[in-house]
Amino acid sequence: MKIKDLFDEGLTFDEFIKTDTGSYREKTLEILDKITFEEEYINKIKSIKHKVNILVCAEMWCPDCMINLPVIQKMKQYNNNIEISIIEKEGNEEFFKEFCPSEKIKIPTFIIYDENFKELGTFIEHPKALKEIVAKGNEPNIIVCMRKYNKGEYAQETLKDILEVI
Repeated sequence: MKIKDLFDEGLTFDEFIKTDTGSYREKTLEILDKITFEEEYINKIKSIKHKVNILVCAEMWCPDCMINLPVIQKMKQYNNNIEISIIEKEGNEEFFKEFCPSEKIKIPTFIIYDENFKELGTFIEHPKALKEIVAKGNEPNIIVCMRKYNKGEYAQETLKDILEVI
């Protein structure tokens, strides 16, 4: 299947969150409402003049999806040049397998394309800042950071990673 066809089959953020009527939806919207970006990053988002297509592999029940999907939706709220298409992992494993370093497909996986669907890069599961803390292995730091991450307090780190790709 062509990337553009897969992208066209996906759901918008609003359509995706409507697939759940309970706590997953509430948590995702709560994180979206709490996200604030520093002015510097808002200006970077607004300055994107070309179309950016973000193909997302996600599941509504996934905590990392509930935390990171609101970041790209907030970006879209600042700049309509950003398009988001969300597809479920189930049934699309073959396509996403090439983007995951391990055998297991991690979600969310964001594949970022330009307007012609030329791949620019990816964001997979967690922001780099969190991955670096986990890699150091200091258990107390990991616990503190994971608690903050689970509250959506690493949203700007996710944003930084995505802006690096764009």
